Amino acid sequence: MLKTVLSISGKPGLYKLISNSKNMVIVESLVDNKKIPIHARDKVVSLGDISIYTETDDVPLKDILISIKNKENGSKASINPNAKPEELKKYFLEILPDFDKDRVYPTDIKKIINWYNTLTEAAFDYEKEDETDKEAEEADKAE
Repeated sequence: MLKTVLSISGKPGLYKLISNSKNMVIVESLVDNKKIPIHARDKVVSLGDISIYTETDDVPLKDILISIKNKENGSKASINPNAKPEELKKYFLEILPDFDKDRVYPTDIKKIINWYNTLTEAAFDYEKEDETDKEAEEADKAE
């Protein structure tokens, strides 16, 4: 389900993909539900494509968001995203104990916490499996 949630460089918040065409996509803000066009020149990243470095393997963002949700019992994060870098790292150690301290920066942690809070406020169900995710997974197994 996170495949349809987008982060757009230069624009605050998160956006849900509504429709796309050859040179433009229409997105809806998860914060205020306004629909806007995003052009091909804009840098767009799907949250479903993001993973976090650990000492062993990369962990998908979805798993980290679920860990935060479990820790916070479904409410907003108990830490302020603008907390000191040491506090952010200490909090993130509780979520993902083996995250790579050299490659995961406090700004990354801040962004993840902000994303989690935005998704929680919007009551967005990122745990639900997307049909396209299942189809892609089955296609990978078939090969």
